[in-house]
Amino acid sequence: MRLAAPTSAPAALLLAAILACTPARIRAADTPGGDVPAADAAAQTFAVHGQFTYTEQSTSDFNAPYSGRNSLSPDTGAETIDATLFLGRRLWRDAEFWIVPEIDQGFGLDDTVGVAGFPSAEAYKVGDNQPYVRLPRAFVRQILNLEGRQQAVGASQMQLGGGTQSANRVVFTVGKISVGDIFDNNQYAHDPRNDFLNWAVVDAGSYDYAADAWAYTIGGAAEWYQGAWALRLGLFDLSNVPNSPDLEPAFHEYQYDFEVERSFEIADRPGKLRLTAFDSRGRMGLLDQAIALAESTDTPVDIAKVRQYRSRLGASLDLEQQLAEDLGWFARTGKAAGNVEVYEFTDIDRTVSAGLSLKGARWARPDDTVGLAGIRNGISADRERYLNAGGLGLLVGDGKLPHPGSEKIVETYYSLAVLHGAHLTFDYQYIANPAYNRDRGPVSVLAVRVHAEF
Repeated sequence: MRLAAPTSAPAALLLAAILACTPARIRAADTPGGDVPAADAAAQTFAVHGQFTYTEQSTSDFNAPYSGRNSLSPDTGAETIDATLFLGRRLWRDAEFWIVPEIDQGFGLDDTVGVAGFPSAEAYKVGDNQPYVRLPRAFVRQILNLEGRQQAVGASQMQLGGGTQSANRVVFTVGKISVGDIFDNNQYAHDPRNDFLNWAVVDAGSYDYAADAWAYTIGGAAEWYQGAWALRLGLFDLSNVPNSPDLEPAFHEYQYDFEVERSFEIADRPGKLRLTAFDSRGRMGLLDQAIALAESTDTPVDIAKVRQYRSRLGASLDLEQQLAEDLGWFARTGKAAGNVEVYEFTDIDRTVSAGLSLKGARWARPDDTVGLAGIRNGISADRERYLNAGGLGLLVGDGKLPHPGSEKIVETYYSLAVLHGAHLTFDYQYIANPAYNRDRGPVSVLAVRVHAEF
């Protein structure tokens, strides 16, 4: 069934209000003919970027003595396609507006279920056999420059280039975005269109960030950069019910996000360490209550029957470190409350991942990249009992779980530069105990990805 794209009316109204209330002389400051400071005379006023990504995955045959509604299937395949435009416009000095329409098509393996550390972050929790249009992002970014040295601003898919900003600054972002645009951002493992594919590598698997079923939300964030430190605070809308394509229309269910980041150098090599925490506040069920109700009424386990307004907390650490000019190392670990249903992301209560990213300069292929990562995902004893009683999570649920075990995943990829701005990637993942079930698997997942951008 085709699902309608979620609306972004609050973001559109906000942008309209900002434009209406801004004096014309300020809005024209960075446009041709405006009173532009010499240092920023070359700043872009408008930008258009685009990208196209095609990903195809298939599973190997594997041991599967029983299956449930959310089980991964042996010998199956799936593909996804997305094409995106990034349209940016300078509103006034140090303020940008971005609108990002996108066309999507396809599904994840088994409609994106069967593994908590799902093997393709290019796949959403919804899909369609026919192309459909969405508006995943529409936001305003305002920078307030403080004291400190001036830095050149490079152009990217969602940043106007050519100007300058101070090292010490405050940044406000408001509108429709992905929480991952701002939080838990690791340069070696955070972009499924260019690096790793697995959900628990591109983000901390336990980070249950606010999102609709396409991984986007409405809200705002403030970032403060001061010397080697950065502090980020965010408030974002949750979906109206867990794992829904629709956001909560009145913002009654929401999430606070907090992150502190420290930049450093080891042997003159740059690195960063981030602590990220979240507090989701919405109607969620307790797993033990769902089990008790099912046992007392002799009915199937249904977490929706015990939902009440409550909080779910979690935190993670994210490390990146350059080891050589062409080699980087990354690691994440995280934990979230284990007796509350997962609201948005995936069924992981604790996680650890680590890996390496190597550019191809050593074999005369400087634009190629090879990556290797290992992941271990776990769940609480309460969630094990819930799944063994027949409960369903967001992505997992084999109907029973008599022999639980940690998910263990290894991913490696080679990204081959074929043209300027175009890469062909071959990806392999080995998954032991998919959906925490030692009775099923192990499974190999092969993937090919074609990506081009300008």
